[in-house]
Formats: sequence, C-alpha cells, structure tokens
Amino acid sequence: MTMIFSALFAHDPNIVRVPAGAKLFDEGEEGSLMYVLTLGKAQVSVKDCIVETLEPGSVVGEVSIVAPGPHSATVFALTDCEFVAVDEQRFNFLTQQAPFFATSVMRTLAERLRNTSCALATAEAT
Repeated sequence: MTMIFSALFAHDPNIVRVPAGAKLFDEGEEGSLMYVLTLGKAQVSVKDCIVETLEPGSVVGEVSIVAPGPHSATVFALTDCEFVAVDEQRFNFLTQQAPFFATSVMRTLAERLRNTSCALATAEAT
C-alpha cells in the first residue's frame, strides 16, 4: 500500500511538514482535511493514551472528510514527517481515479471503529 500511495502523492503540492516533536493537529481542534503520511513516523493519542503509530502510507483525520468537526485524537510527529493534506474535492477526485484509495480509507476507518468498540467493551468489563 505504501508504494501505491507514494505514486498517488509523488508530486503533491499540499505537503504539510511537521518537525519531530510537533503536532499535526490536537484532539478537539476543528478539522475538515484528511492526511496521508508520506514520510516519517507519527503517533495518534486519545486523552493522552497512545492508540496507534503511523508509518508512511497511513491515513489520519479520515472522519473529517465525511463529517468536518473536532478531531477525536492528537497526531504527534515522532520523526520529521511529511503529510499530504486531502480536502473533500481531492478525495472525490482520488476515489474516481483510484477506487482502491477509497477502499483503503474505508478499511482504516472500519478498523479504528472496531478497535474503539473493543477498547470500550474491555473498559466496561473492568
């Protein structure tokens, strides 16, 4: 998947550079963009709990494409990172040109929803 995404975003003008130690966005901050990590490593945290480590090819902020509003997590750069910002118009174009991109984003969204549901069920059981 990383190679496929690399080809899609090889010469993208919407690069967001985030130096190591800085945040791409904060939990609760308004957002309407999705991001694709093309370089570096980042962490996703919810309420100061690390929930995922992102590597090149990872998408984040995907809910913001469907329903703009406050981010549900914070994204923190572990190393110098480059993200490609994807707005709704670009997302629609990408899904028309490369349908696998939409499927990949939906898989990510579904996996995160499953993980959240599992974490909530585990928390309720304790």
